Amino acid sequence: MKNSITAAGLTKNYKTFTLGELNFEIPKGFATALIGSNGAGKTTLLDVLCGIISKSGGEVTYFNGETDATPSVKEKIGYCAAQALFPVEWSTKEIALSCEAAFSNFSREKFAEICAEMDIESELKGKKKPLSKMSDGNKMRVYLASVFARDTELLVLDEPGSNLDPLMRDRLCDRFRQYLDEGDGEKTILFSTHNISDMENAADYVIFMSNGKIVEKGFVEDLKEKYIIVRDDIATYERTKQYLLTKSKNATVYSGLSLAENRNAVEEIGAAAEIPTLQQLSIEILKLYEAKEKERNQA
Repeated sequence: MKNSITAAGLTKNYKTFTLGELNFEIPKGFATALIGSNGAGKTTLLDVLCGIISKSGGEVTYFNGETDATPSVKEKIGYCAAQALFPVEWSTKEIALSCEAAFSNFSREKFAEICAEMDIESELKGKKKPLSKMSDGNKMRVYLASVFARDTELLVLDEPGSNLDPLMRDRLCDRFRQYLDEGDGEKTILFSTHNISDMENAADYVIFMSNGKIVEKGFVEDLKEKYIIVRDDIATYERTKQYLLTKSKNATVYSGLSLAENRNAVEEIGAAAEIPTLQQLSIEILKLYEAKEKERNQA
C-alpha cells in the first residue's frame, strides 16, 4: 500500500503540551479521519504536516520521498483551517484573485461552480459580501470551495464539518468521494473531527488521538472486525465484565467495548455482541485510553 504521508518519531513541544512521538501513515487514495476530543493535538499535527509550524523532532515523508514541506509539496496540498483562512474583509472575489495568484493549480471557474453548489452568497454571482458578514457555516463553505477548486493530491481539512448543517455535511461527504474518484487512487484526504457522527460515511481510515498521542489507528472495516460492543440486562454483568475493555452500566442494563475474539464467550453467557459504529468506536476507544492514563498517573 502506498502512503501520501509517513511520519516517524514526529514531535512538537510546547511548554504545556507535547505532541508525540507519533508514528503513522496516511494511506494514498483514501479519506483518513483524525479523531479526538478538543485539545487532543489534531490541529497541531495538521499544522506540522502542512508546514504551517515547524516540528521539534522526527521525520515526515511526503508523496514520492520528499522529507520537508517544500513549496513544491505545499502546491500538492490543499489546506483548509477551521477559521481565519482569509482576511475577514475579503469577499469571494478577493479570495478567488488571491488563490489564483498564489496557486498555479487554482481554477476560478471551478471555485465559482463549487460556491454555487454549496449555496454560498457570492460576489461571483453578483453579490458583494465580505467574510465578516457571513455566518460561520458560509465561511467554512468558502474555505472548502477554495481548496476543492485546486488540482491537488492531498486535502488537509481541520474540522470541516463543525459549522455545517446536516445537509451540507452530507454534500461534503459526496464531495470527498468525488475528489477521491477523480484521482483514481492517487488523491488523498486527511480531515480532523471531534464528532464523527455526521461524517462516518466519509472515513476509510481512522487515527484516534488523545493528549498528543495516537491511541489506535487502522482501516474502519478492520477496526470493526477487531472490536465488538457488548450489551445486556444487568443480570449477566458479573459474568461478562472480565471481557469488557470499557464499562457503562446502570441499575438495569450495561454495555461496553470488547475484543471481537470474545464474541463466542459473551454470547454463550447470553449477552448481545454487536458490530460497532465508528461513532461508538470513537467514544469507547478514547474512554479506554483515558482510563489507562488515569491508572498510570495513580500508580
